[in-house]
Amino acid sequence: MSDLSRRVVLGAGGLAAVGLFGANIPRLTARDIPGRNTDALTVAILGTNQDAQARANLLTAFNKIHPDIKVRIQAVQGQDWSNFFAKILTMVAAGSPPDVCVVATEGAQLFADRLAEPLDDYVKRDASVMQDYFGDVHPSLIEAFMYRGRLYQLPIDFNAANVYYNTSTFQKAGIERPPDTWTKDDFLSIAKQLRQGNQSPFVPFYWTNRLWGGCVPWLYINDTSFLKEAKAPGGEWLWSTFYADDPAARGRTGGYLWEESNALESRVEESFEFLRELVSERLGTSPAQGGGNELVAQFAGGSIGMTPAGGFWVDGLNAAGMKENDFDVQFFPKWRSQHHQLGAAGYAIMKTSTRKDKAWEWVKFCTSRERMHLAFPAPNTTPTRRSMCNEQLYGGKGPAHWQVFYDTLDKVGASPIPAPPQQAAVETALIKNVLGAVTAGDSTGLRNSLRTLDRDLNLALGRS
Repeated sequence: MSDLSRRVVLGAGGLAAVGLFGANIPRLTARDIPGRNTDALTVAILGTNQDAQARANLLTAFNKIHPDIKVRIQAVQGQDWSNFFAKILTMVAAGSPPDVCVVATEGAQLFADRLAEPLDDYVKRDASVMQDYFGDVHPSLIEAFMYRGRLYQLPIDFNAANVYYNTSTFQKAGIERPPDTWTKDDFLSIAKQLRQGNQSPFVPFYWTNRLWGGCVPWLYINDTSFLKEAKAPGGEWLWSTFYADDPAARGRTGGYLWEESNALESRVEESFEFLRELVSERLGTSPAQGGGNELVAQFAGGSIGMTPAGGFWVDGLNAAGMKENDFDVQFFPKWRSQHHQLGAAGYAIMKTSTRKDKAWEWVKFCTSRERMHLAFPAPNTTPTRRSMCNEQLYGGKGPAHWQVFYDTLDKVGASPIPAPPQQAAVETALIKNVLGAVTAGDSTGLRNSLRTLDRDLNLALGRS
């Protein structure tokens, strides 16, 4: 994914749990559906025409191998992922859907539930070719795109929520790099030292009110979440075929299920109480909603000490003038666990496509080692292939400890953000209530906000 995809454009979401084809669906324009009724394999991406043109090298390489398959990259502009998904749904309703669609974790189960074609048979058929891909990709990233026992996407990039810190702000406060095993109490101590050692305007910790990188990382390290997590059976064929000797694949299943609210669980309240105190003591911002355009400038300017971000931020910080020693990255601190959240993306084949075999050739091509190098020449995300997260990608731009990005999977573990088929409505419910919870005057006000969150989540999930 480009930086536009998740980090800049994430917002409250526009898809309602009911009435996906209702009045709130964005109107399509000619810009959204150029070249309709052509015989080309259409690949939809979230972005601009410039983003589509940036994939020209992929098209050239693909046409050398498959000169008989014409491919058109279709840039669908949207203010966030939900807006993008809404436009894809409208295209389906209008009878002009794409054949392939780049889908992030936020919409993976929505597509799997309604729009995407399972990949199981294709992967089994080309198992000898796909072994190189699976052997280079952590099983947690694959499980994130399993749904009710079947595989719907092959992830090409991901970003776990790590902690970025401005090294100059740490140096001013006399703080060394936190150890890998630092705790939430260490985090609080560092935040207080940062506030004392840096002049206003300055905030030790900046965070946003959204699904990725908002309150969820703090819930995960406290071994909880705002939705109850379950696992679907299935997937044994995949794990036994491609990950038989990988200890990290033990216990993997047919995918995650988030079907009930967990907002009233005691650890959820404990996590929100921590965030409430962080905000009330001016160690953390009152969470802003939206993306990170302004955040890059503030972080680069030294007015922010720490913030959650993933590998996608490296290129943006470098473009903002930060050198490789001006910032660094570390795991999220440890609480009851040190388990991280992640978001990923990959190509989904649309169930409505009449070119599914050609679409699979495109997906298979884009996950190959050589072509993923073409797709990710700069550190604007974290490639899912372990072999690509190396000095060649990060050298000269930083951070010094870039190994943290993939080590998050290998050393502390990570799971996808809670994104059921009703993700847009769920995220809206979360965003609506987080601000009230963390700015409440006392614990009673916090509990009231969590009760409202519980009600709204149950409505979003279709539960009474």
